[in-house]
Amino acid sequence: MIAGRQFKKLLKFFLFIAIFSHYTPVFAETAETQDEAGHHAQNSLDWPGIYYGFLPCDDCHGIKTTLALNKNNSYLLITQYVGKSEKELTEKGKFTSGNKSNTLVLTPRNSSAPRQYLVDENMLIQLDDNGNRISGKLAERYILRKKDLKEPAPHSSH
Repeated sequence: MIAGRQFKKLLKFFLFIAIFSHYTPVFAETAETQDEAGHHAQNSLDWPGIYYGFLPCDDCHGIKTTLALNKNNSYLLITQYVGKSEKELTEKGKFTSGNKSNTLVLTPRNSSAPRQYLVDENMLIQLDDNGNRISGKLAERYILRKKDLKEPAPHSSH
C-alpha cells in the first residue's frame, strides 16, 4: 500500500516535470510600445518557469510549494502541508501584472482569494493580501526560488 502511494507520487512528479519542461507554446508576435507607466513584471524580468519553496505554516512543519508560471499567463500551484498531510493540493489559474511595479497577481479558477508576488531575479516573493512585503522574523521564508530546467542533471556512475 505504501509503495503504491510512493509510486503515484513519483509518477505525478515526473509527469509534472515532463509536461512543463518540454512545453513551448507558439504565439503570434505583435509590435507593442513600451508602457508609459514603466516596467511591468511580465516584461522586465525573465519570470516564466518553475519556482520552489518551503513556506511557513502555523499548524504544520511548513508548506512545500511548487509554482509553474507559463508564458501564456496560466499557472499551476502545488502545495503540501508537511507534517499535517501527505496530500498534495493543486490549484490552476491565470496571472496578470499587478498594480505595483514588478508584481504578479495569481487568480485561481475556483473562488479562493488571489495571491500576489513580487518578481525578483530568479525568485518570487509572496506578498500579503494588500500587496505589501511580509515583515517579521519569518519574512525571508516567503520566497520561491526559480529552478533552471536547462541545467544538465548530474549523472550517476552506476
